[in-house]
Formats: sequence, structure tokens, C-alpha cells
Amino acid sequence: MYPSNSSSTPMGRRRFLAAAGGLGAGLLLAGCSTSATSPAAAGSSPLPLNRIGPGASEIAATEKARQAAGQRTVDVALDAMVGPVDIGGRTVSTWTYGGALPGKEIRVRAGDLLRAHVSNQLPQPTTVHWHGIALRNDMDGVPILTQPEIAPGASFDYQFTVPHPGTYMFHPHVGPQLDRGLYGALIVDDPAEPGGYDHELVVVFDDWLDGTGTTPDQQLADLKAHGMSGSGGMGGMAMAHSDLLGGDAGDVTYPYYLANGRTPTAPTSLRAKPGQRIRLRMINIGGDTAFRVGVPGTPMTITHTDGFPVIATRADAVLLGMGERVDAIITMPDTAVGLLGLAEGKNGISQVLLQPGNGRAPDVAAAAVALMARPAILVNAIPAAPAVQLTPRAPDITHQLALAGPGQGYTWTINGQTYSPDQGLPVHAGQRVRLAMSNTTTMFHPMHLHGHTFQVVAPSGVGPRKDTVNVLPGQTVTVEFDADNPGQWLTHCHNIYHGESGMMTVVSYLP
Repeated sequence: MYPSNSSSTPMGRRRFLAAAGGLGAGLLLAGCSTSATSPAAAGSSPLPLNRIGPGASEIAATEKARQAAGQRTVDVALDAMVGPVDIGGRTVSTWTYGGALPGKEIRVRAGDLLRAHVSNQLPQPTTVHWHGIALRNDMDGVPILTQPEIAPGASFDYQFTVPHPGTYMFHPHVGPQLDRGLYGALIVDDPAEPGGYDHELVVVFDDWLDGTGTTPDQQLADLKAHGMSGSGGMGGMAMAHSDLLGGDAGDVTYPYYLANGRTPTAPTSLRAKPGQRIRLRMINIGGDTAFRVGVPGTPMTITHTDGFPVIATRADAVLLGMGERVDAIITMPDTAVGLLGLAEGKNGISQVLLQPGNGRAPDVAAAAVALMARPAILVNAIPAAPAVQLTPRAPDITHQLALAGPGQGYTWTINGQTYSPDQGLPVHAGQRVRLAMSNTTTMFHPMHLHGHTFQVVAPSGVGPRKDTVNVLPGQTVTVEFDADNPGQWLTHCHNIYHGESGMMTVVSYLP
């Protein structure tokens, strides 16, 4: 299994039609088809009018090729709404799908056709991005680049084949809406998977500030006005530091950290018998926080990264950057214990309780100290399983991405430029594409590529298959992917405040 209808504002439609045809009328792409490398100093290239936009025939043809005879259809409804949510001892007003936090899990099988009817009952436009899915480009949920925003009171029907099994998620791609409650897990089952576990536990880790006296929009405005000095708002994480992350651990102070929508003092729980095997599907949907995840005294065996299998690797704890997912197997312990998500460098805790009986939950602070005493790993160097490794070949084109910031007004850049949908990195179908991402800042950046799964080029030569990878300060992370999904694809930092302040660009398919 490994290797609609829209209503929007007239301006939204005009902006989208311009983007679909290629923004930047009159701009010419100099040497895009002959250059093997894009120098970082030159910045992103202006994109030509004839780039392969979301309405191109190549998009429909690629989607048709994914559809098998007898394809099953799964229908879901996502109602984006405003309302109260109990996060465990405190009720906040926030934005959710259907009033639930996280939104109701979507579960399909690889090869299914997913049809999602999204109604927007919010006071702002919105979209839905299907994070990690190699889907058709016109369903990717990026405003202007792939679709018009869904206006307040309007709806949109997403419809696409889900090609690969794994652990994925869905969230908006408009402003900092991701840092509210608009998210959920998307689990794609593999009909051929042998199993080998007794229970499955999906855990979504999140950092939370919405409805606590500020909103993500106010937070972003404060950062742009004051930077990370903390004056006038919730910024001021200059003292947040992590050796594991190689420097600064974040820009935003959060009053709560959640696991499956609950604070650590009022957690959700999984009941299972001692000795049973538990498959963990762990997701970091946070806006500005990496989570160190583990069970004190119970090692895990990492089996998948971002949906794709890896060589089984034993670890006491694993670091999840924003947008990353890790699957692992643990053995249910004899006594109650928490699956902890520690807010790396921020002294915050979240947990889901693993309960083999009726014993008391352990003191969460003491459990956090015990987990911090054990080593944690980043998954960048874990080799992909042989079945999903890319066939070795030299890259046809290399794009250098220099990550920089924050500049004046809290701007974050790629190759010296803030995001514009008519600037990007040209590729052609069939190419092996290499992205060399160099972090010149003092903060980590979880870099996410839409519509593809790349392979990290590790010191051993074969790294994991992923769509989101942590790039630590002063380091360069190189990834490669095959250009087999035509369209216009965002690549960006999954720190929502960095991305919305400019650290995004476009991987652009040209004819």
C-alpha cells in the first residue's frame, strides 16, 4: 500500500483564479529547466504563468490513476464552530470541529475515497489541510495557492483518494487558526498490516492559550509588534531553552498543555491488561511547542515516522516537533502510569493515563522528573524500512533553503524572502528533488512539505520517510523526494507563528 462545490467571496474567487493560472503575470523564470541547483543567495524564483496549477488536467489524471475498481467511499462532516470546551477543570471558548477537542477522529483504509463536507460557522474564512496526505493538489487546503478560502457561512466539499496508510491529521491553513481547537487525527488503516498488538491509542499533544485571556490572532499581532521581548503580551520565551533542540525552545508562553484535549490533572485514560501490547499513534499538533514523549520506566519500540515504517528502534522517549507523528509499541505496565508529553524547554506537562487496574495515578510531576532523566531521541536518523526506501539515484535538481529570522516586525524567511504564492522552487514531474534546508537561526524549525513524503538523507545514507522534519539551529538537513504528484505545494515551518510570519515557500511543478 506504500510505493466539489465551494462558496466564497468574489475577491476570494478572483485571487484563486489568478493563482490557479500562475500569479505574477509577465514574470519569467530564468533558467529553471537547466539549472541543477538553486543557490540560496538568489532567493526563490518568480513562477511562470504556465505552472501546473490546481485546475490542470495533470491533477485529475494523477487522481484517476490512484482510484482502483470497487473503491470504497467514506463520508464525513466537519462543522467549524465557536463554542465552549472543557479542557479539564477549565472551560474555554474556542473554535472546534463539531464542538469536540480534538475533532472526531477520521478513520479510513488506504485506497478509500474520502469525502468531507466542511461548513464554516466561524467569524473568519477557513480551509482544511490534510496534513501528510499525498492527495490531489486542488484539495490541499492552502488559500490562494490551491483553493479559495471558505467564507463565513459557506461550505466546501473535499474529495480525494487516500493513497497511503499511516498516522495523519487535519487542521486549517488560514492564519494561526491551527492554534485553536480546529484539529483532529486522520488514521489510514492498512488492510494488509499483520497487527501484532492488543490495543491502539491515538494521542494528540497540544499547547493551549485560546480563551484564557488571549487568542492566537492576538498572540501573532503581539509578536509582530514586540517580537519575543514579551512586552504587551504573551511572548517572552527567550529563557525557554532545550539542549535537545539545540537552543531556543519556542516564542510563546502557554498556560496549558493538553493530551487529547485534557490537562494533566484531568486526563483521558486507556484501560488494558498488564503485559498487553499497545500501539501508540502520537501526534504533535502544537503551535509553538515540541513534546518529549514517553512512559516512565517503560521503553517504546518506534515503528513508524509520519505514517511510514522504519527499522524498529528502541527508545525511552522521543521528541516530536510540531506536525510530526510517531507510531510505537509499548507493553502495558503492571501499575498505573502516564504516557507523558513534556513541553520541551517550557516546564509543561501533558498526559494520557495508562490504567491496568484500579490503582491510583502516579504524581505527574514526579513522573515527569523520571522521564527527563532518561535519554530522548530525534527520529531523523532512524532508517526507513526497506519496503519504503527510495530507490537510490542522483538528484536531478537541488534547491537550497536558507532559514532565517526573526527580522524586523517578527519576519521569518526562506532564502531571504517572506512567503508569496507567486515565488517558489521549480520542479518537473519525474525528477528526484533534493532540498537542503540550512537553519541560520537560534531556534528549531519543523519543516513540512505538502503532498509528498520525502526521505531524510542521514549520515548512514538512509533516513526515515517523513513529511515534517526538525532542522536544528546551525544544522543543515537534506531530504529527497520523487516529483510524482503535480501541482503547487507549500513547504513551510510548522511553527504556526513562524509560518504565518513568512517562513513558507512553494514547490512548484512546471510543464
